[in-house]
Amino acid sequence: MLDAAIKSQLEAYLAKITQPIEIRASLDHSEKSQEMREMLQEIASLSTRITYTENNDDQRKPSFALSRQGEDTGIRFAGMPMGHEFTSLVLALLQVGGHPLKASTEIIKQIGQLEGEYEFVTYISLSCQNCPDVVQALNLMSVINPKIRHTTIDGALFQQEVQTRQIMAVPTVFLNGQNFGQGRMALEEILVKLDTRMLERETEKIAQKEVFDVLVVGGGPAGASAAIYSARKGIRTGVVAERFGGQVLDTLGIENFISVKETEGPKLVAALEQHVKSYDVDIMNLQRARALIPGEVIEIKLDSGANLKAKSVVIATGARWRELNVPGEREYRNRGVAYCPHCDGPLFKGKRVAVVGGGNSGVEAAIDLAGMASHVTLVEFDSALRADAVLQRKLHSLSNVSIITSAQTTEVVGDDSRVSGMRYIDRTTGTSKLIALEGIFVQIGLLPNTEWLKDTLALSARGEIEVDARGQTSLPGVFAAGDVTTVPYKQIIIAMGEGSKAALGAFDHLIRTSVPSGYIEKIAA
Repeated sequence: MLDAAIKSQLEAYLAKITQPIEIRASLDHSEKSQEMREMLQEIASLSTRITYTENNDDQRKPSFALSRQGEDTGIRFAGMPMGHEFTSLVLALLQVGGHPLKASTEIIKQIGQLEGEYEFVTYISLSCQNCPDVVQALNLMSVINPKIRHTTIDGALFQQEVQTRQIMAVPTVFLNGQNFGQGRMALEEILVKLDTRMLERETEKIAQKEVFDVLVVGGGPAGASAAIYSARKGIRTGVVAERFGGQVLDTLGIENFISVKETEGPKLVAALEQHVKSYDVDIMNLQRARALIPGEVIEIKLDSGANLKAKSVVIATGARWRELNVPGEREYRNRGVAYCPHCDGPLFKGKRVAVVGGGNSGVEAAIDLAGMASHVTLVEFDSALRADAVLQRKLHSLSNVSIITSAQTTEVVGDDSRVSGMRYIDRTTGTSKLIALEGIFVQIGLLPNTEWLKDTLALSARGEIEVDARGQTSLPGVFAAGDVTTVPYKQIIIAMGEGSKAALGAFDHLIRTSVPSGYIEKIAA
């Protein structure tokens, strides 16, 4: 089941276990159950501290639970945790086996103090790069607090359950039978939803911060780069971000980051965060900027109610997926309307779907979905696709893909519970047409996160921040970098370069404006 290389690596990890673990499986006579039995028995054979038993105590089959000797940790996997979730399984084994937890003392204490009973259920797909963060966070909480239990369910394997609960996006989390949330959630984000006082405490801490020399707003590649370059100058540096990692967290494969042949977004973000934390940088996560107040000391107002002050600011708030902005889109989001084919594609196995957008991302999505869906319709506003020729050739070779060009999407149609179709206008004839389908994947580019800066900075017609060659904006002391700016070619490596350049520009601004009046003349004398 597991190849020799994986078994060798896993055996080395399992050597770190200090407490006995019991793997209890619930199986039937299906092929998947046999696969699970083989995998779990192989894992148990790699450590003398792991035992494997079958007791069939769970109605979901195949599934298995991880327990310490005489203690149910509340961690269960329904389905084979392979693909992106294999790491979740390995971490769960280590955590249940007594390996030190990777969380701050403060966070561990906060989880342990949560009162009440928490029964979490998370529906995932094995191709979802966002799901492991949620799974690993909830498993960690289950290990810390005995009142917390968590079951991870492979939606592609338990299709009937997915359809009954009308789940059309992953990860989807239920708490005590009620919908708790969808999409990527970090451990801190989950805690904020459970502990309402957490955000208040963080806001109080932020309000007491001293003035920063450089405050970076945004935690993506541009923001991380700006923070590192600023901190290396030995000046007081802070990062305030709604979500550290930004859009890169939602990126699956990265193959054009120079010197790294291939990686994934979450892995790159983890490396970025580790690099930033190696310097004296004050990171304030889960904080959304609401307004920028210019002045000799610049003020950033946050949605939480706290304010931050800085002598210079680097804005790196990035961009987000552009929406269709048609009737029905928001009503049916996560009920058939999706933006990540890698994450949500497996939920549409055997169904009819559409992809809106004929650029590289749209064509790549259509190719990906064609391997799962019964039929894919690619809809493009322009008269021709804009994707690279090699991608178009691959798309045209697929028998279950249709391409419609010169089509303006006008409405997402549904039956009040889920998507049932999409209307568009044929731009060559002016006639309205309806496509019957179950899913719509929107891939029409990015929108800069600059709504909070309107009437404050000079923005382009597309809403991007206008910057000069040094990253300087229209306001002295305010710099910008990355996808939020007018700099062309929205690429990770370009954003990093622009972030470092903006930080150097901010430092140059500081040394030229913070010298006391008459100081130069005194030195010259």
